This record gives sequence, structure tokens and C-alpha cells, in this order.
Amino acid sequence: MAKTIVVTGGVVSSLGKGIAAASLGLLLKARGLRVTIQKLDPYLNVDPGTMSPFQHGEVFVTDDGAETDLDLGHYERFTNTSVTRSHNVTAGQIYDSILSKERRGDYLGRTVQVIPHVTDEIKRRITSLTLTTQADVAIVEIGGTVGDIESLPFLEAVRQLRLEHRRDTLFVHVTLVPFIRAAREMKTKPTQHSVKELREIGIQPDILLCRSEAPLGGEVREKIALFCNVPTEAVVDAYDVDSIYEVPGVFHQGGLDALVVRELGLDAGEPELKVWADFVERVRHPERQCVVAVVGKYTHVRDAYKSIIEAFVHAGAANRARVELRWVEAGDLESPGAAERLLDVDGVLVPGGFGERGIEGKISAVQFARERGIPYFGLCLGMQVATIEFARHVVGWGEANSSEFDPHATQKVIDLMADQADVTEKGGTMRLGAYRCALKAGSLAARAYGRAEIEERHRHRYEFNNRYAAQLQSRGLVISGKCVGRELVEIVELPDHPWFLAVQFHPELKSRPHEPHPLFVDFVRAALERRRARLGSDALEPPAPPAAREAADAPRGRPA
Repeated sequence: MAKTIVVTGGVVSSLGKGIAAASLGLLLKARGLRVTIQKLDPYLNVDPGTMSPFQHGEVFVTDDGAETDLDLGHYERFTNTSVTRSHNVTAGQIYDSILSKERRGDYLGRTVQVIPHVTDEIKRRITSLTLTTQADVAIVEIGGTVGDIESLPFLEAVRQLRLEHRRDTLFVHVTLVPFIRAAREMKTKPTQHSVKELREIGIQPDILLCRSEAPLGGEVREKIALFCNVPTEAVVDAYDVDSIYEVPGVFHQGGLDALVVRELGLDAGEPELKVWADFVERVRHPERQCVVAVVGKYTHVRDAYKSIIEAFVHAGAANRARVELRWVEAGDLESPGAAERLLDVDGVLVPGGFGERGIEGKISAVQFARERGIPYFGLCLGMQVATIEFARHVVGWGEANSSEFDPHATQKVIDLMADQADVTEKGGTMRLGAYRCALKAGSLAARAYGRAEIEERHRHRYEFNNRYAAQLQSRGLVISGKCVGRELVEIVELPDHPWFLAVQFHPELKSRPHEPHPLFVDFVRAALERRRARLGSDALEPPAPPAAREAADAPRGRPA
């Protein structure tokens, strides 16, 4: 069995277990080790595919078509490796597998119980991934917090794993050390109680990653070490930073990777972090800036667009620029003249989504960007609304629509394909995972990619309706990308526009710090050019005061 590091969290959710696991994976990989990272989610959904973005945030799609937790995106971006459906295990999958075996009679009439059947299946999922990936180190992140009833079978499974492979397992616990302003001091009691809860389950953490606003002082670290039964060196800072990409550096300075290598007896050299440090430097010290409006349906929950946010960080760094994202709720653009608020942005991006709410606002944003010459980038649904807008306002089909939003539209320029019509389960009609796409020579897409064929990840149900392709092309719409082996339109663009391109896939899912996605890089370049033409310069301006930034970014009430 590979060396296994289990990452748990306590006190509250959203402490950053995913970033912690990904950062540790980066550090160990930088030392020359083969690393794989797995997420165990305690919820009973089989996967997050049918969960609301307001509940779960982004659904990250893998090459093999799995709909997974957004933390897998962090794993890919930090370790620069692709994950699969085996890297995300849910309680729903575990119980589904066990109940299927029970119905088949695999248990030979025995009583099926949490111990050993559920815990054995969890352990099997962990160990089988390490065998498949041939990893030296497997990092296993357990979702939720210690004390959640849903997490107990997973914690019991890793407790057993430690008992069976004592020298090959390590427990890392992410906990909170809040700063109480009234008392003007950091409080260690939440961490103490979190570790106490974990120890009652039978798990003694080996390393504590302490989330805090600022670095811990020596006395605080010693107090935590004493009451949590770990060496002082095993109390590692995880203080707030401006960018998540600074976290590996913080952990390395705190000695986390060296401690892990020593405790697990790993044969590893010193980490090579120069390339990563250079990227972080470009992120922290940009030379230029631009503003991109993201016109979406879930803008109140930034995690719904996590990969898009990070893709802009990567593309910004490639252009030595900071990309400021202006979040615009699509429904706010549905009233006449509302799209005028996009006049002072340097680019417009319409992301993916499902359902009718906000669609007319997205179409309005596309029309405004097309008519005003603002660089436009459409992703998935953003390609579909771009096609609808072109059909309505250029071709003159006033009732053009998608059958998703209007099943009785005169021109369904976006529609279900014939082979989808008889499928009753919604998941069965989805096009998921990686598909190859052939690019039209000389197109904007081909120039941006620099090659004739690409492979991108999909997550959608409705398609461009080829019945209307000839008429749309005759009025100037360019179909610049088609799915290899299938007559499915993947990319549309406008040649008489500064930068107008929309794709049926999700390019943001494949963007990484050292390999920024070429479409995002070229879109940011176009946005910078518009800013320079509009203002005479794209030079960096002083950041807004903290109070102003907080006011601009303050969430509003969620729509129904």
C-alpha cells in the first residue's frame, strides 16, 4: 500500500481542507514523489450532478465524464495531473455499491452492517486508487467536519486503515484558531475541542494545520501542542493570504512537507519550487489590469464559478495582468437599457448554467457586447445564448430560442438531438467528459489554440441545431469547431468583431497555473487591448480601499 495521508477538518466547514490537500500534494510532487489525491464526500447523493450550485458550488467534470466535487479542480491545478471518477467517492456511491451486492446475494445471507461492510468498501476505494495510479503517496481528504454523523463511517474506515498500516498512514487535521478582537488574542479552545472530538473517535492527529488571520506566536503553538498531544513542530501555520497559490509556500516555510517526509519515511529530495514561485510572483505583482463582467445566474455564490475564477488568474498571470471580475446577475439585465452598465467593462463572459431564469438578461449582454465591439466569451450556455441572440437580432428570427426555455419556439436553434428524445433520466441526456474537436483553419479559435485539433470537457444537455446552420452561416456566423466523428457544433465566432467566440464545452476546467488555457489567455489579451484603446492605458491602478472592496463584493439575497 502507498503511504496515505488523511486530511480532516474540525470546528467549522470551509477551513480550506481542499487547498491544504492540494498544496501538500504540490510540495510532495515537487520533491519527486508520485502523488494522487482523493476526496471522500459523506453526503448521500451519488454525485453532485443534480445538486443546486447554491448548495454545492461548481460541479467539476473529469475527462472520463464524472461529475465531482470542486476540490478536484484544486487537485488538478496544484499538482498538474488529471483526476478520474475514482478520485471522488461519496457515501451515496458506497451505499449504492453495497446494496447492489446485497441484492445479488454477494453477502450470502449475512447481515449487512456499517462495520465491516461499509468501512471495508471505503477502504477498498482508497487502496484501489493507489494501486491504479501507482502513487508513492495518496492524500485522502474527508469532507465535512469532525462530529458530523455522516462522516463517522469514513472516519472509522481510516481509523482501521491506521491500525492495519500504522507506519504508512498520517493524519493531518485542519482546525481554526480565531482571533477575538474584543479580547485582542487568539483562542486555542476551538482547536482543543476539535482534536478532543477526533480522539474520541479513535484518531490522534499527527499534524495540525491551524487556520488563523495571522501567523501563530510561539506561545500559542506551544499551548496547542501541549493540549492536543502533538510536538510543537507539528503545529503548522495556515494563516490567511491574498492568493490561494501562496499557500504551498506558507506550508513549506512552516516545515509541513519536511515533517511529512520524515514521519512517513519517504525517500525524497528537496522540493523544486522555483517555477511555482515565479507564477505566484506574477499573480502578486501584475503590471496591467482589465475588468471582465461575468454575467451569470449564480453570482451570489462565487464557488459556482470556481474554475472560471482560477482560469482568469492563470490567464492574467500569462499576460502579466490582474483581471478584475465584475459579477453581474443575469436577471438584472432584463429591463430595457440595463445592459448599459456593461459599457465600461473590457470584456463580457457568459458562463454555463441550467434553467430559464435570467436567460433574457444573458441574451441582452451578448447583444450589447456584439453591437458595442466588447470582447465576448461564451461558455456552454454562453454559446447557446450567443446563437439565440444572433438568430434573433441579425437573422431576424424574433422568436428563436432553445427548446429548453421555449418548447414551442418557431426556430429552435438550440435543441435536443434525435438520440436524446427517448431518454427519461436527465443524467442520461447529458454529454459529459472529454471530446475531440476539429478547428476551422484560419479561425480565431485555431489561432488562439495554435493547432488544428483539441480535446475539451463537456457538461451540457442541449446542442446547436444543425437544421439552421446554413442560414446562420449565410448571415455571418462562423462555425469554427466541430466534434470529431459527430456533426455537433462546438465553437461559433464572429469574424467582424474585435473578439467574439463562444464554445459548447468548459475550457476553464483544463486551465492550470503553468498551462493557462489558450482561449482565456487570448480573451484577456483582447480585453487589455480594449482597455488601452478606451482609456489610453491598461496600466495598473491602485487597489480600492478595503471598505470599498468589501461593499462592492457584498453578497445580496439569493433568488428562489
